[in-house]
Amino acid sequence: MNTEILGVIAMFVITLVIGIFLGKYIANVYGYKKTFLDPVFEPVEKLIYKIAGINPARQMTWKQNMYAMLTINLVWFVIGFLILMTQSWLPLNPDGNPNMSPDLAFNTAISFLVNCNLQHYSGETGVSYLSQLYLMFLQFVTAATGMAAMAVLFKAFKDKTTTELGNFYDFFTKSVVRILVPVSILVALILSANGSPMTFEGKDHITTLEGQKVDVSRGPVAAFVAIKHLGTNGGGFFGANSAHPLENPNYVTNMTEMVTQMIIPFALVFALGFYLKKRKLSWVIFTVMTVGFLALAVPNVVNETNGNPLITQMGADSNLGAMEGKEIRFGSASSGYWSIATTVISTGSVNSMHDSTMPLSGMNELLAMMINCFYGGCGVGILNYFIFIILAVFISGLMVGRTPEFMGKKIEAKEMKIAMIVALFHPFLILVGTALTAYLPEFGAKTLNNPGFHGFSEMLYEFTSSSANNGSGFEGLGDNTPWWNISTGIVLLLSRFIPIIGPIAIAGLLAQKKFIPESSGTLKTDTATFGFMTLAVILLIAALSFFPALTLGPIAEQIQYFSK
Repeated sequence: MNTEILGVIAMFVITLVIGIFLGKYIANVYGYKKTFLDPVFEPVEKLIYKIAGINPARQMTWKQNMYAMLTINLVWFVIGFLILMTQSWLPLNPDGNPNMSPDLAFNTAISFLVNCNLQHYSGETGVSYLSQLYLMFLQFVTAATGMAAMAVLFKAFKDKTTTELGNFYDFFTKSVVRILVPVSILVALILSANGSPMTFEGKDHITTLEGQKVDVSRGPVAAFVAIKHLGTNGGGFFGANSAHPLENPNYVTNMTEMVTQMIIPFALVFALGFYLKKRKLSWVIFTVMTVGFLALAVPNVVNETNGNPLITQMGADSNLGAMEGKEIRFGSASSGYWSIATTVISTGSVNSMHDSTMPLSGMNELLAMMINCFYGGCGVGILNYFIFIILAVFISGLMVGRTPEFMGKKIEAKEMKIAMIVALFHPFLILVGTALTAYLPEFGAKTLNNPGFHGFSEMLYEFTSSSANNGSGFEGLGDNTPWWNISTGIVLLLSRFIPIIGPIAIAGLLAQKKFIPESSGTLKTDTATFGFMTLAVILLIAALSFFPALTLGPIAEQIQYFSK
């Protein structure tokens, strides 16, 4: 068990070290500074711009940037929807997987489009290789969409007063070509070297040691899994996701995938500091995020390594921890750490079944998604945290009698209204969706395998995962129904684009304002005190919004569980 804990610590430290260096590289990319890879990537970018007819030097306002984001995402959705609806008639379908129903295709196309990858199907039987390739393409572009939006935010605070906030298409292309593709290639090579398949052949027919004939699904797994984690997407090539031995063969690949899914969320925090030359601010933000992350991750590691006391009372050996739903090749400590890492950021991949974790571990997984700003996904983690910075600046200014300012710009009524709408929209989608489903038994109760408190947690988890663009689930839920596909699809759309448009709108409004030089009356936002204030605002909003729902679900289950 001590070895497992050391493995967890090593994963965090490696991620941090890589994240700092990658953050500096990303800041240079978005800041148009020279990098050692320019001779390789500049010709590729120029070719893309020429084919697409894009002028990367054309500056856009925040509205033009958001219009470009929405229109190109609409095109990708339509293409994906049509491919999924007709995949049985298209090439690269050696296993003969059928077409998706309209409601499932609607949910799947949206889910991969918005960086959630909420899968109401099993990968090896639900989609063809052509569909998998298109979904893999979406995993690149949805991560790049969030990163490009974040780059627009960076640009808004770089210049003192401006309406020119860069070019979405340029930021987007750079994100794919210079960051996502090269790192994905490195990760895919590691996975392939350790046993993940990389083939377009159909199922392999094998004979087991017991003499039984088994068909084993395979495909271009290594490439798919690499961007699944690097882009904080999380969609599994197989139904079991990263608990599957071909997606995650051993502890080396487990560490690789764990580090891969966290390096860009880490790196973007440091990129903010390098880009704006405010490294102290980036360390304050990273510290707040890390405190929140550890407050969730440490209890989960402890809960899962301590084992299930009810099973121990039955005479079973719990020295390995609570191993129900976990893989022996990873262990309980690594699985507990992964369960929070994947929900704190918006990956949603799993190397164990979250439905099998201890009740309070499940609560922490829910809280990680409900808070949705400790590291977060590619780009959107910074955007979500930015909303809480605006709220904290305004509240702090009122408390100490100073004008609310951030980066030399006054925070006024319009910015506060947008920030409050974005902050409250997330719990609104989760709680309203869960309430409607619980109220309508045909849609809710009859799709559950687990009644009572845990069944409520399954419904709450599904809408929380959808609203947080996460994609993991409590898989005791029969979610491939028209209700679940359509309702979560709507939540996916709203919860993806409103939390992007809102912060960019605030940044655009602030960028237009007159720059106010820092003075003795300025509220400093790069101090430990302000970091604590931001954390308090985050926790206060989360507690007021979600505690009643958590009481009805995992907390009630924990009380019931240990009252037996």
